[in-house]
Amino acid sequence: MDMAKGLPGRIRRLLGPAAAAAGVLLTVTGCTADGGAAPAGDAAPVIAPGRPGEKARTLSPGEAARSRPDDTPNAADRAYMRHMVEHHEQAVRMTALAPDRAAGDAVKRLAERISAAQAPEIAVMRAWLARHPGPAGADGGGHDHGAMPGMATEQQLKDLEAARGADFDRLFLTLMTSHHEGALTMAGEVLKAGNNAAVEELANEVVATQSAEIHRMRAMG
Repeated sequence: MDMAKGLPGRIRRLLGPAAAAAGVLLTVTGCTADGGAAPAGDAAPVIAPGRPGEKARTLSPGEAARSRPDDTPNAADRAYMRHMVEHHEQAVRMTALAPDRAAGDAVKRLAERISAAQAPEIAVMRAWLARHPGPAGADGGGHDHGAMPGMATEQQLKDLEAARGADFDRLFLTLMTSHHEGALTMAGEVLKAGNNAAVEELANEVVATQSAEIHRMRAMG
């Protein structure tokens, strides 16, 4: 079963080719820009929309491939995706504690929404990393998890596991707010330094979604 089936288009595109993320070129079968029929047996032409006031151009598949924006992933893209996998995994670990420990239904619902959004994204980000491994040794390990913005310490996680009721709710909201703020920092960094369109789209979605959740958590606290 396709693990991306049923996920939003923004997530499915992380697994697709760069052209899908760019969204600029439209492939059509059996016709050209001027409405004429494409010769039987020929490769499907590609219609490149023109700028305002200009006609669309009909390109050969080779010309279309050469005209695509170069969004080859760079080191910043790969580092962001690796770190966001770890970041998301900790968030999911924290949300898993809520059903048995939280006092407020609002906190339980928030935890459920966070888990439902981030758990599938972990699988998709791992698939993206498998597609774009980078040069051998370039993305080596040794990263200090605690150095990532917003990551809770092991002691903080132990405190969260031990908390119950209102105490859990307060600590969960505090830690998750900080966690989300760290995700915004990481997204801002890759939006400045990255090059891949799919990573940029994910980072922008993180900014939009987690900014809204930060406001909600602050209101709940």
